[in-house]
Amino acid sequence: MAQSEPTAPLDGPGAAMLDALFSQSLVGLHLLDTDLRVVRVNTATPAMRDVPVEDVVGHRVDEVYGLLDADEVMALVRGVLDNGVPLVAHIVRAHRRGDPGHQYFHEISVFRLETPSGDVLGLAVAVVEVTEREESRAREVVLEMTREHVGRTLDVLETCQELVDVLVPRVADIAVVEVVDAVLRGDHPPLAPLPRDVPLRRAAFRSAAGGGSTGTDADAPQAHPLGDVRALPGPTPYTQALSDLRPRAVASLDEDLPWLAADPARARAIRAAGAHTLITAPLTVRDTVLGLISLYRTRQGEPYDEDDVSLLLQVADHTALSIDNARRYTREHTIAATVQRQLLPRRPSSHPALETTPLLLPPDSGGQWYDTIPLSGARTGLAVGGVVGRGLHAAAVMGQLRTVVRSLAAFDVEPDELLARLNDTATFLAAERATLPTADPLHRQALAARFAYAVYDPLTLTCTVAGAGSPSLVVVHADGSTEVRNVPAGSLLGSEDKTPFAATAFTVPEDSLLILSDTPLPALVASGDADALRRLAEQHRGRPLEDLRDDVLYALAGSAEPGPTALLLVRTHPFPADRVGVWQLPDTPTVVATARRLVRDRLADWGVERETAHDTELIVSELVTNAVRYGSPPLELRVINDRALTCEVRDGSASTPRLRHASVADEGGRGLFIVAQLAQAWGTRYTPEGKIIWTEQNPPPG
Repeated sequence: MAQSEPTAPLDGPGAAMLDALFSQSLVGLHLLDTDLRVVRVNTATPAMRDVPVEDVVGHRVDEVYGLLDADEVMALVRGVLDNGVPLVAHIVRAHRRGDPGHQYFHEISVFRLETPSGDVLGLAVAVVEVTEREESRAREVVLEMTREHVGRTLDVLETCQELVDVLVPRVADIAVVEVVDAVLRGDHPPLAPLPRDVPLRRAAFRSAAGGGSTGTDADAPQAHPLGDVRALPGPTPYTQALSDLRPRAVASLDEDLPWLAADPARARAIRAAGAHTLITAPLTVRDTVLGLISLYRTRQGEPYDEDDVSLLLQVADHTALSIDNARRYTREHTIAATVQRQLLPRRPSSHPALETTPLLLPPDSGGQWYDTIPLSGARTGLAVGGVVGRGLHAAAVMGQLRTVVRSLAAFDVEPDELLARLNDTATFLAAERATLPTADPLHRQALAARFAYAVYDPLTLTCTVAGAGSPSLVVVHADGSTEVRNVPAGSLLGSEDKTPFAATAFTVPEDSLLILSDTPLPALVASGDADALRRLAEQHRGRPLEDLRDDVLYALAGSAEPGPTALLLVRTHPFPADRVGVWQLPDTPTVVATARRLVRDRLADWGVERETAHDTELIVSELVTNAVRYGSPPLELRVINDRALTCEVRDGSASTPRLRHASVADEGGRGLFIVAQLAQAWGTRYTPEGKIIWTEQNPPPG
């Protein structure tokens, strides 16, 4: 085919119309021969105004136009010529002559031309420039990705990293996000203009050269490393943007810019990266400053324009809201963790026959709690629980329930009865929550809590446990054997289920390890890591309880099943036999003197001071007198030298003693009144065989 103007058109209206089409159409028209060379082209399209016709006709399109993906485009065009299947509305990218730094988009449609007999003549190509449409579409894609991917977590640093991952390389070759350091701690952001001494933390960085997710961003030029905290020197476009909350676009980052001298570290990074254009915008919410976004282009030739500024402002608005939500969550989380720490015991209470250590997962959600409660008769109440939910409200409910548990435990109620009374409180709190205004977020949140409560008696070596939810209790014996006790499951506290709670009692040998949890322990039972219990059984003797807690944590962390939220590790020890005195008493009037003598001798062996011993004798006298007069045999007297000096009188009657305030003329009725005055605490504990009246006095010396 000759490389020249096409032959003169045929005569007739059709030929005239064809000439008019090529001269007047705003759509680029090309006729290509079978060698893909241009035979005819219209000169009226915007894309052709700067290209002479003689530079086009006779040449292949990839030789004339600056196609960015020339090989791919020519392969598609050749495919239409070979198979006849049209190529419709395909987007190609190109550079215009004399403007290599700017990228343009064209939509092409390619059709094969044939004679009536089927001979292939060549191709017809229609070209429409769609640069503005495609750039607008690309900006919409970036906005959509920002809304979808930025702010998925309530973590400020993660949100910033999500942002730079979206922007690079779609909008920038380098993206930097700096956040006011106080925002990361959940503090209120400062009002604009941002004072110059306010430090910012470099929260996220991504470079197209570094690869981002490949981990080589550290090799890309940076003014400061990630995590660096410092105030921004000024005046620069960055400080100005933080001052008046307006973005700054710098079309050319050349050496002559005076503000580069104000920030030498950033100037060196700009030169090392080869950045030629910059846009920076503040992250703001309600006239407060959260941070700064800075975008640079190194590979992309075109500078940032007003459309890019508008896009960045929309991206910054979404990101700022996400960061502020994360900041608010951090603040509430910090408050909830602080409240939880204040409400939890500083350390588990010590006991000669018991040592404990807690494990909360996670440790600072606000809703989990544990407690070890000293009870009468050298017993200890063991409590673990967790309020469903997180944050300050969960911590507040936790504090309320923990207070109720301690109050109920002081009345020596059995674990199943304690859970029933505690459930009444939780149901009341849930009903109060339901009456809140509908606009209150708590109105739509049900109140529920898991809870497990056990009472361990070192004198009888028994443990009684009950639970709300699905608690679990693992026992590791001194001989290395293990068992998972079947704790009766109950409804969650605060639920509408009225099923009664049940308790189970079993013997716990000395030197055993108990793991009490408010939820199942999948990693420590047969269905989970079978070796975990074996390792605990082999290693628990002689090791600190805190080390065993770490072993349990590691086992739970490696489990694929959901783990517990709160658990308590308990190691039992023998109670010193020389610190307990137990006597069976006859049911006779003279037994009071015998009881006083027995107690007097035992207190002398313990070295109890005279005044305390005298008070104890008087207490025993009154308790035994009441048991003989109002109770029924068998009678038992027990004195325990523990954290308090405890006196207990057991009888076979279930009648309830009542403290009376006798009048001056009354001859009796002062027994329990005298006991209450001499003892620090006193109470009644019921057993299947009757009742126990107990008193506690100040601990004896030593």
